[in-house]
Amino acid sequence: MILYNITVNIDHDIHQEWLVWLKDVHIPDVLSTGLFIENKVAKIHAEEDGGLSYSIQYLLKSWEDYNLYQSKFAAELQKKYQNKYANKSVAFRTVLEIIHVEHP
Repeated sequence: MILYNITVNIDHDIHQEWLVWLKDVHIPDVLSTGLFIENKVAKIHAEEDGGLSYSIQYLLKSWEDYNLYQSKFAAELQKKYQNKYANKSVAFRTVLEIIHVEHP
């Protein structure tokens, strides 16, 4: 499985608006691609000057699904995000391959 993680630092003054938009618009748009099997949003608890940080996590079944997302959908979805929040946020992406999961 592949974990696609986007870490975002968003300005304090718009973080509530951004969080509503993220949950009501952006995540549903990403999930509508049909490539993701799970999504989580986590607030990062760390000392940050100038904003709040979040981790937005998407789980995919395979590298093929990740590559398909990147080639067909990512650019347009990222452009929509940048058009709305480019001046109020900083984001970076990390792709992780899950090699072991153990449930209690």
